[in-house]
Amino acid sequence: MIDTKVFIEALRAHGVSLFAGVPDSLLKEFSGCLMQMSGQTDSPRHVITANEGNAVGLAIGHYLATGRPAVVYMQNSGLGNIVNPVCSLADPDVYGVPMLCVIGWRGEPGVKDEPQHKKQGRVTLTQLETLEMPYLVLDAESDISAALDEIWLKMQARSGPVALVIRKNSLSPVGYAPGKEPLGWPEGLAPLYREEAIKTIIELLPEDACVIATTGKAGRELYELRQATGQPQRDFLTVGGMGHASSIALGIALNQPKRQVVCLDGDGAFLMHMGAAAIIGNVGDQTCCPNYLHVLLNNQAHESVGGQPTVAGRVDCKAIALACGYKNYASARSVGEIRTALDSLSGKLGPHFLEIHLWKGARKDLGRPASTPEENKEAVMRHLGSLS
Repeated sequence: MIDTKVFIEALRAHGVSLFAGVPDSLLKEFSGCLMQMSGQTDSPRHVITANEGNAVGLAIGHYLATGRPAVVYMQNSGLGNIVNPVCSLADPDVYGVPMLCVIGWRGEPGVKDEPQHKKQGRVTLTQLETLEMPYLVLDAESDISAALDEIWLKMQARSGPVALVIRKNSLSPVGYAPGKEPLGWPEGLAPLYREEAIKTIIELLPEDACVIATTGKAGRELYELRQATGQPQRDFLTVGGMGHASSIALGIALNQPKRQVVCLDGDGAFLMHMGAAAIIGNVGDQTCCPNYLHVLLNNQAHESVGGQPTVAGRVDCKAIALACGYKNYASARSVGEIRTALDSLSGKLGPHFLEIHLWKGARKDLGRPASTPEENKEAVMRHLGSLS
């Protein structure tokens, strides 16, 4: 197994002083080790970015200012977010900016994984070849020193991005354990967790409401809550495509303005494609989506992939929502406050923004949906009356 700390120290020995990226479950030891180093004397700069393209831009600026390549880390699903800045800026045919992309290989062919990773896993290496980005595949038996020497020579030779593709279970555990309590939690107030918040919301929604859940544990919890109460599956589970649940919800709301449409969003997902909020708030007049409810489940963390922090605890989401054109904003830190907030929004024209502040944490026995994405899609369309 690759020693994670040795891996990072080897990168630093090659002159890397900036690590930037989006947390990934296969790379949670990598980002966790960087989190542990934070604050130490001579620790590397580590920035958890909103999305992977954001990290590439940061790496470009870092190189311009220092002359040293940065490390950009991501799940392979993030390759889509880096195509534009890599091809249009960092590529040797344009500015020629070297950087090392460390990529977690979800959905590797022959390795069991969730359905949303199947296609991405199958085309990952092909994507890198199409981008003409040299790469090496690493596993638990790889010699990290030799691999870095080899890939560094390729990066210097082309003066452009190169990649290390990391297979599942390749990195050694580092024991990173983020705290559960969010920034700014009032002293003496009982913790509120995401599943309890989701349970409260769906209990208060009308029967014909359409719920769209973001990637990660929120959708898994929603699915199991429906199962536990014997309710039929009718919610859209955005199992992939992080950051796009709110736009999917908007597409439904625009076509069914009389139906309550609810997006259960995560703070990491909201930050990843925050520009969608401006479109939701300004797509048209109030007759377009009067019943659109955007729920931000804000636990200030990328919880599904290791609990690494987001910046959502230091961002004024109320100001953002109202500036983007949402008609109403409410917030909550308890079940009672969720009920009060939903009551206050009832009868008002939307779109609405409800920010629920949460602690990190989920049941250890939380499962995954038993239905396939195709079955989920058909169930949602039957609920919406759009399946012919």
